[in-house]
Amino acid sequence: MAFQKAVKGTILVGGGALASVLGLSQFAHYRRKQVNLAYVEAAECVSEPVNREPPSREAQLLTLQNMSEFDILVIGGGATGCGCALDAVTRDSPQPRTVVSRSISTRNSGLKTALVERDDFSSGTSSRSTKLIHGGVRYLQKAIMKLDIEQYRMVKEALHERANLLEIAPHLSAPLPIMLPIYKWWQLPYYWVGIKLYDLVAGSNCLKSSYVLSKSRALEHFPMLQKDKLVGAIVYYDGQHNDARMNLAIALTAARYGAATANYMEVVSLLKEAEPHTGRQRVCGARCRDVLTGQEFDVRAKCVINATGPFTDTVRRMDNQDAAAICQPSAGVHIVMPGYYSPESMGLLDPATSDGRVIFFLPWQKMTIAGTTDTPTDVTHHPIPSEEDINFILNEVRNYLSCDVEVRRGDVLAAWSGIRPLVTDPKSADTQSISRNHVVDISESGLITIAGGKWTTYRSMAEDTINAAIKTHNLKAGPSRTVGLFLQGGKDWSPTLYIRLVQDYGLESEVAQHLAATYGDKAFEVAKMASVTGKRWPIVGVRLVSEFPYIEAEVKYGIKEYACTAVDMISRRTRLAFLNVQAAEEALPRIVELMAKELNWDDYKKEEELETARKFLYYEMGYKSRSEQLTDRSEISLLPSDIDRYKKRFHKFDADQKGFITIVDVQRVLESIGVQMDENTLHEILNEVDLNKNGQVELNEFLQLMSAIQKGRVSGSRLAILMKTAEENLDRRVPIPVDRSCGGL
Repeated sequence: MAFQKAVKGTILVGGGALASVLGLSQFAHYRRKQVNLAYVEAAECVSEPVNREPPSREAQLLTLQNMSEFDILVIGGGATGCGCALDAVTRDSPQPRTVVSRSISTRNSGLKTALVERDDFSSGTSSRSTKLIHGGVRYLQKAIMKLDIEQYRMVKEALHERANLLEIAPHLSAPLPIMLPIYKWWQLPYYWVGIKLYDLVAGSNCLKSSYVLSKSRALEHFPMLQKDKLVGAIVYYDGQHNDARMNLAIALTAARYGAATANYMEVVSLLKEAEPHTGRQRVCGARCRDVLTGQEFDVRAKCVINATGPFTDTVRRMDNQDAAAICQPSAGVHIVMPGYYSPESMGLLDPATSDGRVIFFLPWQKMTIAGTTDTPTDVTHHPIPSEEDINFILNEVRNYLSCDVEVRRGDVLAAWSGIRPLVTDPKSADTQSISRNHVVDISESGLITIAGGKWTTYRSMAEDTINAAIKTHNLKAGPSRTVGLFLQGGKDWSPTLYIRLVQDYGLESEVAQHLAATYGDKAFEVAKMASVTGKRWPIVGVRLVSEFPYIEAEVKYGIKEYACTAVDMISRRTRLAFLNVQAAEEALPRIVELMAKELNWDDYKKEEELETARKFLYYEMGYKSRSEQLTDRSEISLLPSDIDRYKKRFHKFDADQKGFITIVDVQRVLESIGVQMDENTLHEILNEVDLNKNGQVELNEFLQLMSAIQKGRVSGSRLAILMKTAEENLDRRVPIPVDRSCGGL
């Protein structure tokens, strides 16, 4: 297939997410303003993928087992590892060949490529980013202030890669305007020069020129902004994407081109053999274990690439147990808040927080994401966001938002920590100096390690790595062809694709927009699997949870995308866990039921999946922090008048003066005002406040709840809303809203 070659100048790319946020008419207007994207030199000629669809995981495992020797084995299924696999498998071979295993056909040209990942694709750092595709404004500032040519080159490279990524995955990425508020007059020219230099360094890759806003215009674009002492603002453009889905698109594209990729395949040890002429030990593959079945087998390869991010040193020490550590892990915490905290189409940058760090405040998936922190940490498979980091971000957000907006701890819908793998260059004389760019290291035994860098530059990192592999191991392959190579779902995507989904399948508009922005031109395959709703409208597309446009068909389709666990489904095939942990927990039972039907899970396996997923939400996605905001040890800090008021409200339900209320009490009050409610729903509502889990809500627990709400630690309590509304409307017989309000942590 001959991929399109971009014409230098103005080209139209990107925008799945932006089209859904701005609406089609505004999006078209935005595009007509001639967003200046990069001059992207597309691949001259990359042959058609071997596989129309990615082979099944079972087929991939057979290929891994039966191939006598691969050219390249990549360890690690994050953005960089998958990028390496895609780069390798799409390169031309001077001598085209066809190699067919018992399972699937490998490419008829290019390097025979395998990739193994001990967890799921993008399960680590690559799914826990700030969701930006950017050059790095702060790196450019440091490059200029310190005359650091390395950082300058890194920014320039990243800006080129930013443009390419917007081009090859238009459904998953879009340009995003970001506002830099100015509160001192002298900062206006200072930051204006810096941002203009950012545009200048981007050159033809500049998305759109930055511009200055007056105070009134800044508040018009970002009405939540702190007004006092505001001078004006500067707006510049970077890219934004759905990081886990982008990572998965890279992996799926590599699989379609013939790479044997398998998640849940752990490297137990590296294989070595002596060179015939020198006797020197060389790495020649890896002993792998299927995490799901326990089966072990050898995967042999001429070259092994270590692309394991924070676990870089673990693999390096499999090769040489005395290898010096080069990874210096840093934890970055992000939080998600309701969408009303930010405009739908404008981000915010805080360039100088109270401790000198940078905080982004961005619209994402109709929510608001804020972060990140930067603190030293230990390497772990299960990083946990700390309450200290969550409160640091909230305090910084308060500094920039109007006093009219109450920033509440209870409005944190999800929180996560990602481990950034900063590295020192082992070849550098100064081994303590952190390299802000990526490092390609080749050990004495031929193990190639790629470490450092950033999400945006995954493609160029992969290109450098495969170049090093070809040179070191005398592999026969041509130059990289991934610039301009469309990722899965991107080739035939258009901003109006979702309209066809609505018209052809009878999907809700919101659901159709979501499918188009998630799967691109593959959205039709998901729509074909959608269940009939039994309603007049929508005709198909049963939602997993009412607040979000994820549908049951995505669970079935997610299994085709190598999802093996419930955690894969709630965090990386859908993004529910990253958007709202309570909604994710509510959707879990149905997700497990659907997966069990497709994967033939028994009752024991279903219960195990539920428990594992709940632990993931509790520890890694911020649910633990939520539970700590309201416990049976929480203080009651209320005025006497408030205590009296809340006691009266409580006793309207506790008519027998028992000191507690049950489902029966709530049902009695609701029936008296003509409201019917499902018993399971009532149980869920009371369970949120039943701190000692004895099946009833005591007066003390209710007062603890109201105290936590007043302090902003808890928001969206359905019981509190129900009881307040019932008290106000006992004589008016109006329906009582019980939907979760934001569902904050």
